[in-house]
Amino acid sequence: MSDALEELAARIAEKQPDAVVSHSITHGELTVEVAVAEIAHLIEFLKSDRSCAFSTLIDITAVDWPERDRRFDVVYHFLSMYQNHRIRLKCAVREEDVVPSISATHPSAGWYEREVFDMFGVLFSGNPDLRRILTDYGFRGHPLRKDFPTTGYTEVRYDEELKRVVYEPVSLVQEYRQFDFMSPWEGADYILPGDEKADEKPGEKA
Repeated sequence: MSDALEELAARIAEKQPDAVVSHSITHGELTVEVAVAEIAHLIEFLKSDRSCAFSTLIDITAVDWPERDRRFDVVYHFLSMYQNHRIRLKCAVREEDVVPSISATHPSAGWYEREVFDMFGVLFSGNPDLRRILTDYGFRGHPLRKDFPTTGYTEVRYDEELKRVVYEPVSLVQEYRQFDFMSPWEGADYILPGDEKADEKPGEKA
């Protein structure tokens, strides 16, 4: 299998030299690093070329690396049912970069690109309807960025007096900020790791 993937990687690099930055094969899977400006052209080639025939788009997602200059990896997964191959494409993009949409080649990509925009804030040029898809239209921030607070910025609730949904700043009472890390299995006939803390007195060690 690895020999076939090496041949596939070599062909892609030969036919699309401006697009391919590097490639690797790990656990029987081919990953190709792609220049962001060439991603749409490369994906069109992968779909139309008979030796590739990656006609099925499986997913588009992203990974956040806040410490990097090119903060995000936009990741594409494709399947070739004709050649029985899978391929992963990765584009490293800066926070201000705009990624070319592939919705013209794969119409289903429009939904995936909206999800990546919603969750990570990555923009796609050429997407016909780049709106939030999982969060509300008035949502602030992008939840899958690693610097996004776990509590979010606002909370939504239905107000009985106003008879409508209202948005308010998140306000956690102190009891929700304290954790004792005790086991939830109260009343069990056995002791789980950590349960012995409940019987300790101040200054004692188990």
